Amino acid sequence: MTHSKVRNTGYIKSNYQHVRNLLLIPVFSLLIVSFCACSGGGKKSEQLVPNILFIPIDDLRPEFGAYGSELVKTPHLDQLAQQGVTFTRAYCQQAVCNPSRASLLTGLRPDSIRVWNLTTNFRDVVPDVVTLPKFFTQHGYTTIGIGKTFHNTIPDTISWTEKPHIDGFPFDPDAVYANEENIKIQELKIQKMKDAGRSSIDQLGHWYVKANATENADVDDDTYFDGAQTTLAIQILQELESQKKPFFLSVGYYRPHLPINAPKKYWDMYDRDEIPLAENQFPPEGSPWYAVHGDAELRWYDDCHDLPLPGEKPWISIPPSARWQVFPFLVICREPVLSLC
Repeated sequence: MTHSKVRNTGYIKSNYQHVRNLLLIPVFSLLIVSFCACSGGGKKSEQLVPNILFIPIDDLRPEFGAYGSELVKTPHLDQLAQQGVTFTRAYCQQAVCNPSRASLLTGLRPDSIRVWNLTTNFRDVVPDVVTLPKFFTQHGYTTIGIGKTFHNTIPDTISWTEKPHIDGFPFDPDAVYANEENIKIQELKIQKMKDAGRSSIDQLGHWYVKANATENADVDDDTYFDGAQTTLAIQILQELESQKKPFFLSVGYYRPHLPINAPKKYWDMYDRDEIPLAENQFPPEGSPWYAVHGDAELRWYDDCHDLPLPGEKPWISIPPSARWQVFPFLVICREPVLSLC
């Protein structure tokens, strides 16, 4: 089996020198196709059937070398782009997580499935729709979904043959903290909820509590879910390689979605004092208020409650030490994200 070191979002790459070579396709996600030689129906000849590794990346912008950025360090991503095709006019169906994912994976517009927010389950409107992974299931594939493919709280388990979760992580592992400051914030919030008779415990028995919007902890990759699921994905790929049945494996990465938590070694690749902000930091004149993003989600985090609202004052007034919170990070996308070995 021929593999390529690929760790981030993607492109198309094709190479037909071997039946197991790869094809990569992106929509700010990565699709890797290898080929499984399968025989059936007593036929002597073998039919090449594609194996598929699909990697969606949450909140990823085209801020990397392949799209002209000189700031973000993405050597593996840039190398992948050079070997394939980079799509420069691929657009998001809606700038909200649940609608865009549900639309992509059903092939239907957000208006058709009536999903415009983070809480609506598309199956309430189209209960029998065949999703992308379900299509492969119906055609004899083993389909496995790790991490965030559909919206994190609406994983659509019926689309998968298997939907494994990693022990020790919450059901929604987007807010995992490792340093002492953030853990103390979590503990205080949990105690306040207990004192008030409230709970935020998920179906796996974990408290779901957020702290600061960023974390720079000197820990291994696998301390956070994205690193741990990469390790699991490699293990699963090695196990799937030996089977005759074709597979569709999705490995959905949470970063660069908030909170921006990543091992210290990735933060150390950047000088925070040299991170530029947008030259024009004000809403367009005459634009309606509802057309401007108010960064409400960012303000939910303990270290971002007091960020200025759009139109109040430019973020250039924020000290350089605090700009670390508002930089659109790719540093935390484990670079490279996936090593196929």
